[in-house]
Amino acid sequence: MRRQTVVIGLLGTTLDRGKGRGRWEHWRPTVAACQHEDLIVDRFVLLHPRTATTLAGDVRDDIRHVSPETTVQLVVDEATDPWDFEAVYGTLHDFARGYPFDTDREDYLVHITTGSHVAQICLFLLTESRHIPGRLLQTSPRRTRGNDPGTFSIIDLDLSKYDRIATRFERDAIDERSLLTSGIPTRNAAFNAVVERLDRVAVRSTAPILLLGPTGAGKSLLARRLYELKQTRRLVKGPFVEVNCATVRGDAAMSALFGHVRGSFTGAVRDRPGLLLSANGGLLFLDEIGELGVDEQAMLLRALEEKRFLPLGSDREVTSEFQLIAGTNRDLAGAVKDGRFRDDLLARINLWTFRLPALSDRREDIPPNVDYELDQFRRRTGTVVTFSKEARERFLAFAMSAGARWPGNFRDLNAAITRLATLAPSGRIGVGQVDAEVAHLTSLWDGAPAAGDTPLTDLVVSPALARTLDRFDRVQLEDVLRACADAPSLSAAGRLLFDRSRERKRVANDADRLRKYLARFGLDWNAVKESGRTSP
Repeated sequence: MRRQTVVIGLLGTTLDRGKGRGRWEHWRPTVAACQHEDLIVDRFVLLHPRTATTLAGDVRDDIRHVSPETTVQLVVDEATDPWDFEAVYGTLHDFARGYPFDTDREDYLVHITTGSHVAQICLFLLTESRHIPGRLLQTSPRRTRGNDPGTFSIIDLDLSKYDRIATRFERDAIDERSLLTSGIPTRNAAFNAVVERLDRVAVRSTAPILLLGPTGAGKSLLARRLYELKQTRRLVKGPFVEVNCATVRGDAAMSALFGHVRGSFTGAVRDRPGLLLSANGGLLFLDEIGELGVDEQAMLLRALEEKRFLPLGSDREVTSEFQLIAGTNRDLAGAVKDGRFRDDLLARINLWTFRLPALSDRREDIPPNVDYELDQFRRRTGTVVTFSKEARERFLAFAMSAGARWPGNFRDLNAAITRLATLAPSGRIGVGQVDAEVAHLTSLWDGAPAAGDTPLTDLVVSPALARTLDRFDRVQLEDVLRACADAPSLSAAGRLLFDRSRERKRVANDADRLRKYLARFGLDWNAVKESGRTSP
């Protein structure tokens, strides 16, 4: 049984016009599409503006005259402004979604010769995206006059059928994924899946992207690579702006993010545009977004939804069109339950959420990352450093073993390679150096949490501040925080921590001593207990 051919087209309010017998003396594309002996049109779905209903009826009658076997279905196109891209696309999109396509029995051709350029583009996009499951029909007149139907061509937009184009697209996709991985080959299935999905999302969506993962897993580097990918596709024109939210708090956070006007607070001697405005037209990466205060979260939500916000101390709104990538190692859903993160902001930024695996979960990717770190060292210092064969084998055997915990993830690996390369005599890393570095890492990691776990120090103090602490202070603070997390009260924690010295005092002031110790790091009892409840 022959499949029916259905043409979907727009009325040409100028080209399809004609009156009396003279109308047959010039080429009219909609009528001509039904005059070809080798193109039998069973049904023509003709979309027309309400103001051209009479012309649409005349064209329908003429199609019946030249092609009695063609049924003409008139559909009113409700778009009032043919040059309003959003309105035209919305109307045609609604038509496509509501039309009863039957691809088992019918073939569809989309006539793109008539209509405004905007409408033609919209039809092309809807066909390319398979909202209209058909091919394009292009008609054109001959040079001769008279009732000549001219010529037609059919264009199939299923580019996968064209081997050379498909090969080129695949090569482009590989290049883009390589950009996202900084050119580092990866064999890890979980990370490859993240990269492939991110590649598609980055070029098709401007919605916020949320990157999850432990500290040092590569969120910041990946955000910059996403920006570079968008640049290659000409999807952003503005700059890449990065801010670690853990480093800005209170009024300083408001000013840094949203700007301020002169005189808005003590020390505001000049206007400051703020990072959101600086990112206009570009990409804003908010690392450690879970560290933002609730006031900043509310301002950010409005800036995301309305593209407008008020600088500190100003009564005049500013506008910024930026794309957002947020990163965190926190459990934001848990922070919402504890009242530390707005649920509406989380709902706004987690449309596209990607979790980066820890380095300990990507051990098969350590060898190429070692080569990458050595190359980065060469770029920074101008010095080429290599491993001896035995040294490389020994380092990789340790690095890929279960005993190598890599709690700092790629930051630990970067530090290890930097130390090895810096101390390498004559640019050659030997076995003795590797043994010394393995001993250093093993000692450094003793007592540290496993990769993927977050120390209470980082949860409470914030990763940015925690990284500034000496090891002496970090170990002591971590032990204090653990004791606080396990104790039912401040006094109980004090009794546990000062159980020896309190015996030598007439008046025990354990709670006050502990309170003052925590205050040195800007902490209080409630904050410590809240973080302790969310600790793994």
